[in-house]
Amino acid sequence: MTLTLDNRSGSKESSLTRALRQIQQLNSKIQELEQQHQDYVHQQQNLISAIAEICVSPMQEIEALRILIYRGEEECRRYLRSVLMKRNKAS
Repeated sequence: MTLTLDNRSGSKESSLTRALRQIQQLNSKIQELEQQHQDYVHQQQNLISAIAEICVSPMQEIEALRILIYRGEEECRRYLRSVLMKRNKAS
């Protein structure tokens, strides 16, 4: 009977150890995701600043923001490049 109790407490301990390890892994993943989110927010802030600098009309700014929202960062950057190219050709 003593062996059975020892096995049970050993089993509980390993379950607790396993749970603790899983919690640590989750915390690690949460930190990684938080960092990725911060990086993403920083990139978006930079892109929005670029939109304000590059676009000369409110309509261009609206179009750039729509593209950013609906098609993503890459398409928005492509649009901003085209705006810059048109501006350079006009100069």
